[in-house]
Amino acid sequence: KGKCPEDGWDESTVELFLHELAIMDSNNFLGNCGVGEREGRVASGLVARRHYRLIHGIGRSGDISAVQPKAAGSSLLNKLTNSLVLDVIKLAGVRTVTNCFVVPMATGMSLTLCFLTLRHKRPKAKYIIWPRIDQKSCFKSMITAGFEPVVIENVLEGDELRTDTEAVETKIKALGAENILCVHSTTSCFAPRVPDRLEELAVICANYDIPHIVNNAYGVQSSKCMHLIQQGARVGRIDAFVQSLDKNFMVPVGGAVIAGFNESFIQEISKMYPGRASASPSLDVLITLLSLGASGYKQLLKERKEMFFYLSSELKKLADTHNERLLDTPHNPISLAMSLKNLDENNCAAVTQLGSMLFTRQVSGARVVPCGSVQTVNNYTFKGFMSHANDYPCAYLNAASAIGIKKQDVDIFLKRLDKCLKTCRKEATKEKCVNEISNSNTGTEQLED
Repeated sequence: KGKCPEDGWDESTVELFLHELAIMDSNNFLGNCGVGEREGRVASGLVARRHYRLIHGIGRSGDISAVQPKAAGSSLLNKLTNSLVLDVIKLAGVRTVTNCFVVPMATGMSLTLCFLTLRHKRPKAKYIIWPRIDQKSCFKSMITAGFEPVVIENVLEGDELRTDTEAVETKIKALGAENILCVHSTTSCFAPRVPDRLEELAVICANYDIPHIVNNAYGVQSSKCMHLIQQGARVGRIDAFVQSLDKNFMVPVGGAVIAGFNESFIQEISKMYPGRASASPSLDVLITLLSLGASGYKQLLKERKEMFFYLSSELKKLADTHNERLLDTPHNPISLAMSLKNLDENNCAAVTQLGSMLFTRQVSGARVVPCGSVQTVNNYTFKGFMSHANDYPCAYLNAASAIGIKKQDVDIFLKRLDKCLKTCRKEATKEKCVNEISNSNTGTEQLED
């Protein structure tokens, strides 16, 4: 039926299924005689077992989704994986999606593939309209494809950084719609930035007949992000949305899913991929979805949402005890931000010190964002880099509730963060006192003189 089974399979059933697929590939035929340059020969038995002897990869030289006659099993694996992922995207909230495929590249390069496909449709275009998000790979995806990003600064509304849709439309008018390849928007992002106003952007794209590509990197796990995509496609235009396999399906890094509402356009993107491709990402996600089943994946989504509210309430309590505050970012369903204003005022170096302290104490994924950092990416200089704005009002710390997070992760993080904040405050206060004494002594000497 091409759907994710409601209940997950046990490991032995999954392995039996994979072995049945593998014996359909020619490299595993008894008596096979290979005289070509690509015959699925593998020198290491360990490598062969790791891939369940599915060695031929997926696709053909002209189309990553095409059936490979020498590898019927690998081709079937590819088709099944794409069907199961499509089913999961629907159950996650984008119910009208028509087509998707797994591509063996992470999100950034997958976005590049989308832009390169659009190049043939819009040969005059050289600009991509991009509401700013300080994440290098999505910025470099446009540069790598040979286009010029037009950065639209975000608008500060309360604590949140939101899409400036008026600036987007003004820039489209100034540059000319025919010179714009697409609007490149974002759903999942680090607070205090929140998902772009997809509905408004989708309407603008429809009105000006401009393609719209959405970076949905880790948005599948969020019902809010998926709802935004569904609504955007309903009221306006969304040509494709791209999501990471590792962030949404808990598999190793190296794959993404390109999905959309126009089946022929998604097929065009798959045909743009040059050559065959590794089946490893498809194999990983197939094993995972068969093992979890639809009910298992929905349970993970439910637990993630519960942990988001738990992390939010506990981080707010901790912020209050340190005279800081949890930034009010209700439109961000995954990431949270806690101010570090007092720490920054006492000693600006203490903010970055906090980040290194957390890392050495095995707290991974927490981002500490100081004020005023400047970084150049591909000859474009970002002021206030990492904060998604030139001058965000305060330094802050990020934490996220992503799929697979456990209560234990939250509790340990909060305990270690509390200790690190106390240490930083003590050291900052000590340094402040030393500076005040030093300044006082200097003043006394000047009076004596």
